[in-house]
Parts: sequence; C-alpha cells; structure tokens
Amino acid sequence: MTATAVEDRPRTLRPAVLGLPLRPRLVVMCVGTALAAFGVFCLGLALGDYPVPLVDVVPALWRSGARGTVFVVHEVRLPRALTGVLVGAAFAASGAVLQAITRNALASPDMVGINAGATTAVVAGIVLGFGDTLGTPTLGLAGGLLGALAVYLLAWRRGSTGFRIVLVGIGVSWMCTSATDYLLTRAKMHQAQEAVGWLVGNLNGRGWEAVRPLGVAVAVLLPAALLLAGWNRNLQLGDDVARGLGTPVQLARGLLLLVSVALVSFATAAAGPVLFVSLAAPQIAQRLARLSAPPVLLSALTGVLLVSGSDLLARHLLPDTDLPVGVVTGAIGAGFLLRLLVRSNRAGSGG
Repeated sequence: MTATAVEDRPRTLRPAVLGLPLRPRLVVMCVGTALAAFGVFCLGLALGDYPVPLVDVVPALWRSGARGTVFVVHEVRLPRALTGVLVGAAFAASGAVLQAITRNALASPDMVGINAGATTAVVAGIVLGFGDTLGTPTLGLAGGLLGALAVYLLAWRRGSTGFRIVLVGIGVSWMCTSATDYLLTRAKMHQAQEAVGWLVGNLNGRGWEAVRPLGVAVAVLLPAALLLAGWNRNLQLGDDVARGLGTPVQLARGLLLLVSVALVSFATAAAGPVLFVSLAAPQIAQRLARLSAPPVLLSALTGVLLVSGSDLLARHLLPDTDLPVGVVTGAIGAGFLLRLLVRSNRAGSGG
C-alpha cells in the first residue's frame, strides 16, 4: 500500500472533552459512580434517630414536605452530608493530580507533607490561640501551601521530578508530624481534646460554616484541575516527551501542584486529615476506568462515594457510637495501601 493511499484513508475522530479522548467506559463509570454516591448520600440523610422515608428525602432537600422532615434533612443532616461530599471530592481529586504528576501510585497528600503542613498549622492555631482569629480554612490553606512550597524547593535541582517530590515530601511530612506532636504536648486539656478530635478526620457537628468555603474552593479548583488535564496527561509520558509535545513542564507541574495543594488544604481545614482517601480513591478510579493514570473526575466521584459510605458506616457501625469518619477510611485505606505495596513489590521483583 502506497503512502498516498494511507494518507487518503478516512480517519475516525474520537470525541474529546478538554482536549482528551472521550472514552465510553470512563463515561459509564462516572455515571454509575455518581448514581451510587447519590444513593448513599440520600441514605445518609434518611437514617438517624429520626428516620426519614427515602422517598421524602429529595423533596425535603427542596424544602417540600412535612415541616419536621424538612428541618431534620435540611438543617440537621444536610450540612454534614455536603461536607462529606466536598471533602471526598477534594481529597480524591488532589490525590489523582499528585499521583499523575509524580507518576507514583503511592504518592498522595497524606504522605508528601501537604496534609501534614495543613494539620500543623490548624493545630498551632488551636493550641497557640490564634485559630479563632484566622479561621481553620485560612490556617489549613496556609499550612498546606507552606508544606508544599518546602517540598518543591527542597526537591528542586535544575527543575523538579516526581521521584524527588515524593522522597522529600515524606521527610517534610514527618517533620510536620513531629511539630504537631510537640504542640499537643504543650496544649491544655480542652485544646488537646479539640485538636485530637479534629486530627482523626471528623464530620461530626459540621455546619454550614464548614460547607460554604469548601464549596467555593471545590467549585473553583476542581474545574481548574480538569482544564489542566491535557498538561497532566503529557507529564505522565515523561518530561522529555512532554516538552516535545509543547508542554511547559515546570510551569505545568507547579500549577498542578498548586491546585492539588489548595484542594487538600481546604478539605483538611473543613474536616481534618481524613486518612487514605487521596491515596485509595484515585487508584480505585484508575482500575474502574482501565486507564494508565487516575482520571480526575472519576477519582472525585469515587472519593465522594468512599467518604459518604464511610461516614454512614461510622454513624451506624456501633450502637450509640458516632465514630469519626477517618477511623473507617483509615481501616479501608490501610488495607488498600498494603495491597498496593505487595503489587509494587511483585512488579519490582519480576513477580
């Protein structure tokens, strides 16, 4: 077959969104995960000391129905449920971006200093007394940004690479954890109780004051992560290939890291460091979509399902006990982390 014949052959163009191929399986998985997450969300609003029939939950969200039902659903349970939705989406999307730019399945904000930086800043505000003045969203964002900046600068050597970011991030994370532990030893009893309750990752008692700033942050940052998906995809091919495709490697990595940091910082400020969501959700989404890297949107939806489902279990797993959601996500994520480590070890040893 001649070169002219090959050039003249009609080409099939795949539909694209944000410059990326639109894969039918990915669309199906996104729709299915979104429906499952919405079902768990409604179930969480229905169950409690004052049970609400599932058929009355959606009307109550629009303030339609019996006055008592509307009050319980809209004023008592909805802020906590929405906080869980936003926290799950933010942590998971942040993890997906970070795992993609580092090309490391074990990289997540839990492990590379971002969560730890935000945690240290918030605990410092509680213990040292300036938390009420600045507010936990401001402290969480500042701490996360400072932690990420420290990681990026220490990892810089004529540019930054994903491998160095992960290694330096682990060191910065332990430094921040040590600072947090020191602050707790200097805290008064009521301060320590407040800080420890927040450190586990907790949705208990969350109201609209937690929903609003996190909702604005996710509404801005999640679309930003999706808009940068083209650069993200190119970085997964390696720096040299990405440059050949016209990607400004350091600028792209810096912007993606900034989006990831901001997402996890706002989420940590709202609910504490909910463990392992940013590690497990992107990997689950990647396997559902059968892609070479975690897709951001499906990761966010998976994070919503994981946190909402974990919160439902935390509320009803033990009678008369409202566990912090981080206890459940930590138990799920720890098992998932062990599985990833075993798979990585087998792959590295040729097994």
